[in-house]
Amino acid sequence: MPPETKIEAGSRASLYEQDYALWLDDTCRRLKAGQLADIDITNLVEELATMGRSEKQALSSNLIVVLMHLLKYAYQPGQRSNNWRFTLKEHRRRLQESLKTSPSLKPYFEQIFTDCYMDARDLVATETGLSLEYLPLESPFSLEQALDREYLPQ
Repeated sequence: MPPETKIEAGSRASLYEQDYALWLDDTCRRLKAGQLADIDITNLVEELATMGRSEKQALSSNLIVVLMHLLKYAYQPGQRSNNWRFTLKEHRRRLQESLKTSPSLKPYFEQIFTDCYMDARDLVATETGLSLEYLPLESPFSLEQALDREYLPQ
């Protein structure tokens, strides 16, 4: 962290708007020093909430990519490629890492699975020109299959 910079209590909130990196450094320094009364609580709470939303958005985004590629792999066997297998492995790795570092996201993962499948189904139909009626209304893949780095539909 850079050397301590004198920041007045009233200017901490404006520092958040003017120099985010300095605001982060100042907030961390004050937390480590136990100067809780001197922390810009309003923006700190907002940042923590945003971090939680970002984790959930990343989980959802990676799951949609996995489900899209599983659908394409299953319903376009003539188009299969190493690129699709790489994308599946990479996004599964990201999902597993998220669930490993934040196990409390597992119930959220289970909760969003169906909605993510519906999004993936729609995106696959748009990308490939396949009819939505051709793609199953319910996911033919389980949560476990979506996470299994070796699973490929036949």
